[in-house]
Amino acid sequence: MTAPVGRELRAHALHALAAKDWAAKLLAVEALDTGARLDTEAVLEPPAVLPGRPERPELVAHTKIRTRSVRTTQGRAILIHALAHIEFNAINLALDIVWRFPGMPDPFYREWLVVAREEAYHFDLLRQHLESLGHAYGDFPAHPGLWNMAEKTRGDVLARLALVPRTLEARGLDASPLVREKLAQAGDAHGAGILDIILRDEIGHVAVGNRWYRHVCRERGLEPVATYADLQARHEAPRLKGPFNLAARRAAGFDEAEIEALLAG
Repeated sequence: MTAPVGRELRAHALHALAAKDWAAKLLAVEALDTGARLDTEAVLEPPAVLPGRPERPELVAHTKIRTRSVRTTQGRAILIHALAHIEFNAINLALDIVWRFPGMPDPFYREWLVVAREEAYHFDLLRQHLESLGHAYGDFPAHPGLWNMAEKTRGDVLARLALVPRTLEARGLDASPLVREKLAQAGDAHGAGILDIILRDEIGHVAVGNRWYRHVCRERGLEPVATYADLQARHEAPRLKGPFNLAARRAAGFDEAEIEALLAG
């Protein structure tokens, strides 16, 4: 797919989302101009199949994903592949929120396109590291969990904001230090360094989700904490379990009422 010159920004995001080959998707994201023309009210017609993704990796239930000790090269490759798949899905999620939901303020779309670019950067860092371990993206099975929640929340921007950046991506804030430590203890300093970059940026991504979630709550006259609990139950989102990276969550904009609700379970 060639990058669409002069295309309206949300339409360009849909074009990038539909790209099947990972390299084509990265090129389409790189070509996004966050200062380009933006039609916030356009209702776009998607292709029959979204998101675009390569034939591999094979998508299987998370219960069928096998792990191995990260002290082996194969085990580290499996872990890095899993992280790369999460970042590939994160690219798609950021692109999807841009094209799918009309009627939001101009900065909403431009901020999520910056997120898409950073997710693409993360994916490419992990993909290159995976190659240094003798493997390529697609060599191992992966699970479709992140995109499944995108499907569940496709009809409501508030649910999407609540349950993707504020739930699934926020789980990454909790998990990142533990994964980083595993890689460091296994002698993979480069992999640990990539995790540092990802955690730094993901705090910002979750903050974008928090900011716009509260914006939509204010517009609809909703109380954020109670509304989150309702959306979590309605869409059968996973219940979050500790340990929690409270410092990162606070840096990402979760307030003390939300932290208390999180700790209360």
